[in-house]
Amino acid sequence: MPSRTPITALPGLGPAFEAECRRAGIDSAEALRALGTDAAYARLLAAGTRPHFIGFYVIEMALQGRPWNDCHGEEKAALRRRFDALKAAGPSATEDAAFEAMMDAIGVIDPARQRDV
Repeated sequence: MPSRTPITALPGLGPAFEAECRRAGIDSAEALRALGTDAAYARLLAAGTRPHFIGFYVIEMALQGRPWNDCHGEEKAALRRRFDALKAAGPSATEDAAFEAMMDAIGVIDPARQRDV
């Protein structure tokens, strides 16, 4: 059986992130690389990880072998668009919509949406 590289061997990824990956079924740096940033992050979201942009781009930088804070300008803006698309399509979007529907059903109205009565 080939040896598996721990996720923590990638730059900027620590034990807490590795534990989240394991919960999402990603058990090694090789598995993370094979999935790529977007698919890996989608799995993390599906496994219950709360969406956070920095976490997303840290994966991208780690897979490129770059420091986590080496993302700037248009590259960072493009990553933000990818993150926003994943977040919108992920389980949290469904959970948020369900929560809003429940709150509407019991009569709790967001003050920003409240109309003059």
